Amino acid sequence: MRGKGYKCIAFLLAAVLAGGALVNLLGPLERMFVFFPTREVEVTPADAGLEYEEVFFETDTGVRLHGWHLPGPGDITWVFFHGNGGNIGHRVEEMAITHRRLGVKQFIFDYRGYGRSGGQASVENTHRDARAALEYLRSREDYSQDKAVYFGRSLGAAVAVGAAAEFPPLGLVLVAPFTSLRDMAKVTPSGLPFAALLAGDRYDSLALMPRINAPTLIMHGDLDEMVPLEFGRRLFEAANHPKKFVALPNTEHNDTYGAGGELFWRSLEDFLGSLEQR
Repeated sequence: MRGKGYKCIAFLLAAVLAGGALVNLLGPLERMFVFFPTREVEVTPADAGLEYEEVFFETDTGVRLHGWHLPGPGDITWVFFHGNGGNIGHRVEEMAITHRRLGVKQFIFDYRGYGRSGGQASVENTHRDARAALEYLRSREDYSQDKAVYFGRSLGAAVAVGAAAEFPPLGLVLVAPFTSLRDMAKVTPSGLPFAALLAGDRYDSLALMPRINAPTLIMHGDLDEMVPLEFGRRLFEAANHPKKFVALPNTEHNDTYGAGGELFWRSLEDFLGSLEQR
């Protein structure tokens, strides 16, 4: 399988060099290496005993996106930007614990190409989808932008950073974030060819962090096997105050809310408490 992957990369590089077709290849390359959506939504908040509203909204190009809105006793809305695999159904367990521990309203949506959302995923499209989601939320009477906390996990952290730079939230939480797609490409098995193809400012969270003035919490597993802990620390250094970094002991990339245990949830509770005092 790996040999075929390298042959594919070599072929794509040859095509770029021969025909200058980088722009046309970026979409297929992103879908091959960056996005891993699942279409079937197998679990809903109802399966976890949670009340929820199913919503659909459109992007600026008319693509229909799907999401869930969960009520909560507090006035803060937790806007959830999920990672690059699966769909919103794979986040129900975490949303259930968030409901129990934080008591916030929650909104989660699928990027295009994921779950019941139309279209195809791409780096640019995730930013468009985030804008559409926030525009939808601003149309709701139970939502206030100055009471919004953006919660981004992994790839979703990059989407959340982009959204925060454009639409400032009350607070920003990043879990297992990376600095840029170019930096991530350098630590993937595909290595430098992939990095060369995706060079530039794609998902360049490191460049955007100084533009964000919202209080920021960054959490990263110290055993993260996919996104180096160093990336989270570099984003923290670039962030404005007030900010906090939490290294989660014995925690890998995909188990932060489980293996991270009480430290993970207590850090979120403390962060939320600090926001409510502002």
